[in-house]
Amino acid sequence: MITPVILCGGSGTRLWPLSRKSYPKQFVPLIGETTLFQASAQRVRGPGFSAPMVLTNSDFRFIVTEQLAAVGIDPGPVLIEPEGRNTGPAVLAAALHALKDDPEAVLLVAPSDHLIPDDTAFRSAVQRGLDAVGRGQLVTFGIAPTHGETAYGYLELGDAPEAQKAVPLARFVEKPQAAQAQSMVEAGNFLWNAGIFLFAAKDIVAAFEAHAPALMAPVGEAVEKAETDLGFLRLAPKPWAVAESISIDYAVMEKAGNLSVVPFSGAWSDLGGWDAVWRESPPDERGNVTTGEATAIDCEDTLLRSDSARLEVVGIGLKNVMAVAMNDAVLVADMSRAQDVKAAVAALKEKGAEQAVQFPVDHRPWGWFESLVVGQRFQVKRIHVHPGASLSLQSHFHRSEHWIVVEGTARVTVEDKVTLVTENESIYVPLGMKHRMENPGKVPMVLIEVQTGSYVGEDDIVRYDDIYARQQGAKG
Repeated sequence: MITPVILCGGSGTRLWPLSRKSYPKQFVPLIGETTLFQASAQRVRGPGFSAPMVLTNSDFRFIVTEQLAAVGIDPGPVLIEPEGRNTGPAVLAAALHALKDDPEAVLLVAPSDHLIPDDTAFRSAVQRGLDAVGRGQLVTFGIAPTHGETAYGYLELGDAPEAQKAVPLARFVEKPQAAQAQSMVEAGNFLWNAGIFLFAAKDIVAAFEAHAPALMAPVGEAVEKAETDLGFLRLAPKPWAVAESISIDYAVMEKAGNLSVVPFSGAWSDLGGWDAVWRESPPDERGNVTTGEATAIDCEDTLLRSDSARLEVVGIGLKNVMAVAMNDAVLVADMSRAQDVKAAVAALKEKGAEQAVQFPVDHRPWGWFESLVVGQRFQVKRIHVHPGASLSLQSHFHRSEHWIVVEGTARVTVEDKVTLVTENESIYVPLGMKHRMENPGKVPMVLIEVQTGSYVGEDDIVRYDDIYARQQGAKG
């Protein structure tokens, strides 16, 4: 059995404004209705695969389980990283955890944000790598290049690529300049580095011991002292913070001698920019891709996307342009500048704009909320609570709240009084009073919340009881 290990972090910069640090691209349905994370998990289910192990952070843990449940997947261990330390420590933690239960564990490590449309072809490629794994090889997967791409690293093969088996890997090549990229494609023995790996857990641990020994103690202690929290496994924060932040390529793969590559000729993209989303989406007869409330008039090779029910995006006479609209931000750029979007995020961070990192819909374990209007002494939100879910018992120092139920039924606790509030009814929560909101029904409950007071920030909260065991001061 192969244990899939899905790496689920992300900074959310290259597909801004749809992807943000608080809600990166793997959780967003970029192409079709399934998210990249859900598609990644579905790709590695079925005969020969055990339940996936997921590595993510505390903010994403409930999003991970919610999205897996939506596609009928029951995950294996979900390891919570106290802070991002890149892929090296993450993979080592996954391997050490797997070895606790199975000394012969085989791991398939994959990012959660890649697009691979042909699941069958991918699973076939994985099977072709198992023979090399049985010989102690660390197997990576290379994509047959279609053009001289400068946004990807490359793999130089030791032998000519063979479709039916793994071949020796000669070296890794960093992201090249355009001329070098084109020459490597023409040479025929270079593949794009997909960042997907297959190996026995014991062999990758041995590789870390040989090539990155400084990671062994802190990561090992973080795994050994991990604590269970509501079904998640929290890695111990103190030793984890000591571990170097380094990719698995730099830590191990570029130094190891027992490397093989399985060539993969199927479609693949890491969707590393809006130009990639445009290329992978079905266009109209003039090469335009429109998503959501978007209309192209006399445009050519243009991406128009609106993820806002309030905004219609209309392009007239555009060529090679990408325009992406959210409720709180709009990106307009030449398609050739797709890799510069992260510079826009950096500029927004520098000026303190919350749009740089904060997604307009704020996801919580119990559901989500969206700020509709924010003023100097008030805020209006739409709040969606999942069936059976409950917000924490809490109070606020600086604001009172009015709740108007527009869908479903809310069970509201204010101090010692419990009230059922149904559609088109409202309730008032005075400043300082302990209160809780629950959805006792089997359908989502939606309400409009009007906050009034001297401060309406998310950190004005005192939490007394929380079924999700969040820390004092955490949001929601």
